[in-house]
Order: sequence, then C-alpha cells, then structure tokens
Amino acid sequence: MADTKKTRVIAISSRGGHWIQLLRLRDAFADQDVTYVTTVPEYRSMVGDADFRVVTEASRKTKFRMIVMALQVMWILIRVRPSAIVTTGAAPGFIAVWLGKRLGVRTLWVDSIANADEMSMSGQLAMQHADTVLTQWEHLSSDRVQYHGAVV
Repeated sequence: MADTKKTRVIAISSRGGHWIQLLRLRDAFADQDVTYVTTVPEYRSMVGDADFRVVTEASRKTKFRMIVMALQVMWILIRVRPSAIVTTGAAPGFIAVWLGKRLGVRTLWVDSIANADEMSMSGQLAMQHADTVLTQWEHLSSDRVQYHGAVV
C-alpha cells in the first residue's frame, strides 16, 4: 500500500504584494497539507478550505509587535510541525525561516519581484538562514541566490 501522507508546508508572508506572490505559488503546493499564515484576517477567503492563521503585523520599527509576532509564529510552528516553510517575505517570513531552521525545518525564501536593484533587507537576512533563496531577477543571482524565473 502506498504512503499517501502529505507533506506539511507553512506558506507565510506579509500583506499586499508579498501575499499575492505567495498565492501565485499555490500550484506548487497542490498535493501538500498547507497552512497559510499572514497578517490580514480578511485574506482567509483567498485560500479556500486550507488551514489559515493570522499573526500580528510588525516591522523592524515596531520591536514589541515583532516579539509578539515571533511568539505567534513559533506557536504555529510547534502546532503544525511542518516539513517545509515557503515565504515571499517580509517580517513574518524572515521570522519563520529563522525559527524554522532552529527546529530543523527546510526553508525556501522567494524574494519579492519589487526588488529589482538588490535583494530586500529581509531577503539579505534570510540568505544567512534559508536552505534555498530565490530571486525573481536574473542579474541578482549568485552562488547563494538562485534564479528560476519570476512568480509574476
């Protein structure tokens, strides 16, 4: 009998363009058990019946909120126990990559297409922790950052 157990994936991003780009990767998760995590409760309707979680909106300028968000992400990681984390950034994605690596989770960072001149600040930080880092701009690829095309 074949093992039909699905891989648990956390797909996490902040609001706006980061979220839209994450949703454009949905086909890659079609056969997986996906938990979507973002900062906007109203985005729930965009993922159908998939597991959906919300974390506090935070940035490097809101340090206390960043701590709250980190605790929320950690709680989700402990509860979901994913095999992989996929993110398009920014703060929630970086926190998930950073914490996930410490828990032995495989991580993938897809830097935003909006960053045409250089990797985003979060992407630069994620490069130090993520298993795989992708850019959507060929000229930004390097030994550490791969280019395989654009999401949009």
